[in-house]
Amino acid sequence: MDNVENDEQEAALQFRFMTLGDIPDVMIIEHEAFTLPWTEEAFQNELTHNHFAKYMVMELEGTAIGYAGMWTIMDEAHITNIAVREAYRGRKLGEKLLDELMRTAAYLGMERMTLEVRVSNRIAQSLYQKKGFESAGLRKGYYSDNGEDAMIMWANLPPASRSGEEEGSVTDS
Repeated sequence: MDNVENDEQEAALQFRFMTLGDIPDVMIIEHEAFTLPWTEEAFQNELTHNHFAKYMVMELEGTAIGYAGMWTIMDEAHITNIAVREAYRGRKLGEKLLDELMRTAAYLGMERMTLEVRVSNRIAQSLYQKKGFESAGLRKGYYSDNGEDAMIMWANLPPASRSGEEEGSVTDS
C-alpha cells in the first residue's frame, strides 16, 4: 500500500464507543485474533453491567475492522483486549487503535495504563514498548489454553486537555 492509499485509509478511519449491535462483528474479530475468544455474553455483560468498562470500535468505510477495551478504575486503565481483523493487519492499524484507546483513557482522567501480554507475543510487546509501556513482572500460567505466562506492562499516560484539542475522535454514536 503506498502513502496516498495509507493517508486515504487513515482519513476514513472512525473510532466510536461499542454498542450491543457491534457484538456480532466484534465476535468475528475476536475469533480471528485469540485462541481463547470471549463469548457474546461476556461482551454483553461488559457493555451493560460493568460500569468500569469502556470499549471502542475502529471502522473503515462503515465496517468494524478492530476493537479495544479497557477498565477504568480510579486513575488507572487496564486494557482488556485489543484486536484487528486479520485482513487489515500489518498496516499499523493496531497502533492507531492503541493510540486512540490511550487518548481516550487520558481524556477520562486516567494517569496510567496496564495490560497483560503473552510472553511469546513479541510483535505486541514491541508495539507496547514503542508506546511507552515497560515490563513490570510476570503472571505465571496466566493463559488457560496452554499455561503460558503473561508479561505485565505499564505506561504513564500524558495528561489530556478536556478542551477538545486532545480528546481523540471517539464518538458516542
